[in-house]
Order: sequence, then C-alpha cells, then structure tokens
Amino acid sequence: MRVTNKIKEEQIRILGEVYKDAKPALIFHNPFELLIAVILSAQCTDKRVNVTTARLFKKVTMPEDIMDMGLEKLEEEIRDCGLYHNKAKNIMGACQELCNKFQGRVPADFELLMELPGVGRKTANVVLSVGFDIPAIAVDTHVFRVANRLKLAVGDTPLVVEKRLMKAIPQEKWSAAHHWLIWHGRNICKARKPLCHECPLAEVCPSCQ
Repeated sequence: MRVTNKIKEEQIRILGEVYKDAKPALIFHNPFELLIAVILSAQCTDKRVNVTTARLFKKVTMPEDIMDMGLEKLEEEIRDCGLYHNKAKNIMGACQELCNKFQGRVPADFELLMELPGVGRKTANVVLSVGFDIPAIAVDTHVFRVANRLKLAVGDTPLVVEKRLMKAIPQEKWSAAHHWLIWHGRNICKARKPLCHECPLAEVCPSCQ
C-alpha cells in the first residue's frame, strides 16, 4: 500500500475518533509533578509511577522540598520505580536547577527544559504539551512504533519521526495525536503481537497482517 497524504489524513481522522477521550496515564496536579513523574517513567510503567508519586507527592510539593529531602532519602522514596540511583540523581539535579535559575518554577520553554538534568526531547515535549498546553509531539516507544507501522511518519530515530509527524499532523492536533498514538500502541498496535484483526485502522495501514 502506498501511503498518500489522503491516507494519512484518514489515519489521523480515525485515530482522533477512536481515541478522542484519551488522556495522560500519569497522575499529576501541576508542571512540577508532571516533570518528576515523566523522569520516573523511564523504563517503568505509568501504573508503577503513579503508585510512587502518590506517596512522594504527599511529602514534596516543590523543588525545594526535594532538595531538603536529600539524595539518600529520595532514592528510598523512588526505589520501586527502578533505576532509582540515576533517576534520583537527575531529579535532584533538575530541582537544583529549578531553584537556582527559575525561582522554583518549571519553565514553559523547550530549550530551557532541555537544560535540566534527566530531561531529553521526549520529556521536554511532554511537559510542554501536557503541562502547559503548548503544541508538541513527544515520541516514545509506542509513538515511534505506530508512526512507522502506519507509515504516517517513517524514521530510524525518534527525532526524525517527531519532525515528520509534525509535518503530517496539523499543529492544533499535535498534543492530542501524541495521546492517540500512545493508546493505539498500548491497546492494539502492540510491539510483539499487534491485534490487526480488530484494528480500526486496518484498511488504511500498510503493515496490516
């Protein structure tokens, strides 16, 4: 199947219709909590992160609280998220930067977010999109896989896929489409055994088995 712009438009339409109520799986109440949750989500399920943050956010509400907690205690708080040594180091470093440079507030700016320890393109885009309602597309493993299978945005790296998704999807739909692609990847277009027989995109998917 040759994926034309018309087919891509139909793919986007179907995704938007099927997943119109899709929301972030992480639980947070402000950009600071979102930032911490996304850092913790690396190689960890959102369900597990939500258990950890439900406990952690009862004790900390701002970067200064993390600094006061100290690295060793923070490690104990987030141990069940895995990779806790590195994650604690990044969270502590990010909080220090927030306190020193941004008066304890998470900046609503991509380049400034990228300066924070533990923050890469995906995390920065999630914080902008979900935390500040600024159009952005964060490419995680689900988005990367689904975009390539649909040939909605083909690329060998998350950065290439991100840029091609930005061209294929209208800007006003970037943030929503991020969630559409994630939920489709979780529910239907799974990594090992995609459920092609029940996929609403089967007729417009070149990878449908």
